[in-house]
Amino acid sequence: MGPNALWLTEWLCGELDLQSGMRVLDMGCGKAMSSTFLAKEYGVYVWANDLWIKPTENWQRICDAGVQDRVFPIHAEARSLPYAEGFFDAIVCVDSYFYFGTDDLYLKYFVNFVRPLGQIGIVIPGLMREFDDGVPEHLTRRQESGGVFWGEDCWGWHTKSWWRRLWGRTSLVEVERADTLDDGWRVWIQHERAIDAAGTGQFPSDCEVLEADGGRYIGFVRMIARRKGDGSE
Repeated sequence: MGPNALWLTEWLCGELDLQSGMRVLDMGCGKAMSSTFLAKEYGVYVWANDLWIKPTENWQRICDAGVQDRVFPIHAEARSLPYAEGFFDAIVCVDSYFYFGTDDLYLKYFVNFVRPLGQIGIVIPGLMREFDDGVPEHLTRRQESGGVFWGEDCWGWHTKSWWRRLWGRTSLVEVERADTLDDGWRVWIQHERAIDAAGTGQFPSDCEVLEADGGRYIGFVRMIARRKGDGSE
């Protein structure tokens, strides 16, 4: 659903303490590619949670991948999750957290679903630096592909420093990492070109604007935090 979901999941998991048999929530999993990757590469059990993709569609993909004993598709909205508190050993969220997680109070709700000392890791499209004077023109003009890159959803994009402040100012988690993907814009372009070559794109190509930006503003932000203990650990 989002750009480079599989590549970004691999980048995220390189800094997570995932162990075989863990219970993992894949929040905003899209078409469950990331969920399948987690199950196959790490031997974890994955609850593949998405709002926009029907669980039956994801179940077919999960079965085709041979991980039906480890990946469980769920349809649920981000603010109405059907899980027990402390149920998950880790939570991952690729390409979707900015849709719901910029709310100052959302982390207070979300963190309850991971056990004390469990990790939450997110990767999202974001800003490499703040805009100097409004949104740059090259992000808002219409491309030859017919698309306009900067839409209203993009106001949920922020820098790594912004995300660190949002989580770090709370007493809920210890932020372990907040960084950006080196040459993330190039990785994004690779993804766009692969989709174009395969003829599977659902939206106009963004290669033109990504090349014009050259990584000045647009890329990928990763943040990993660990839920603080309850005093008994």
